[in-house]
Amino acid sequence: MRDYVKERADAPRGFFAAEAAGLRWLAEPDVAPVVSAIDHDNGSLRLDYIEESAPNAHLAFGFGRQLALLHNSGASAFGWAPAEPAWFGPLESPFEVEVASCSSFTEFWVETRLEPMATALADHLSQDHRETITSAIRAIADGAFEGISGTEGEKPARVHGDLWAGNLMWTPAGCTLIDPAAHGGHRLEDLAMLALFGTPFLEEIFAGYEATNPMPVGWRNDLPVHSFFALLAHVRLFGAGFLGQTLSAARSIIERAADLKG
Repeated sequence: MRDYVKERADAPRGFFAAEAAGLRWLAEPDVAPVVSAIDHDNGSLRLDYIEESAPNAHLAFGFGRQLALLHNSGASAFGWAPAEPAWFGPLESPFEVEVASCSSFTEFWVETRLEPMATALADHLSQDHRETITSAIRAIADGAFEGISGTEGEKPARVHGDLWAGNLMWTPAGCTLIDPAAHGGHRLEDLAMLALFGTPFLEEIFAGYEATNPMPVGWRNDLPVHSFFALLAHVRLFGAGFLGQTLSAARSIIERAADLKG
């Protein structure tokens, strides 16, 4: 059996343990392919080797179905994670995120993700930019996005938590999940991340997802809410090059909240 080793000698304590726990938690329902974590220590994580192949529409549709089933497997609470501490970000520069058991998506998203990130960025932003970001967070805090497109609130979903295209590996048998920031969250978190930076055959993934979990009309208009944390994190990790996209998302959130209030 071939394997693949991720290594960083000075990784934060618990970083690789959290990734291994996240992979095992996502694999637990046995509804979506997840790379197997073989073992880990403070400085490395040993994984099964994955043989990659080209993406195609058939595999994408099937993955969409599997992702819906994974979300439906649920979590004990919003903000719960399979290991503590929990992390977000690349191997070279991850940062710790709060593990909590929140009663609602709004509480989790605002209090443990968005507000701490806005605080971390405050000294690096202009007053206008801070106000735009703060207004978007307030719009979310009002509870407009507790459900999807104005529907009733969501139950905690079992989410990957960092599902951009680079963390989805295409194989001859389907799509395999890697590098999670797994937690109990809102199912649109993963869908928003797939859409954020572009994913091959995204429409087919969404079609497969909706074939299993039918979505309300207008659900895609809510996606900026669920990619907002990742965008703020990219500003923190990689600099002002992501600020324009982040501010655009903030304005979309403000407008969407106003539309939902009617």
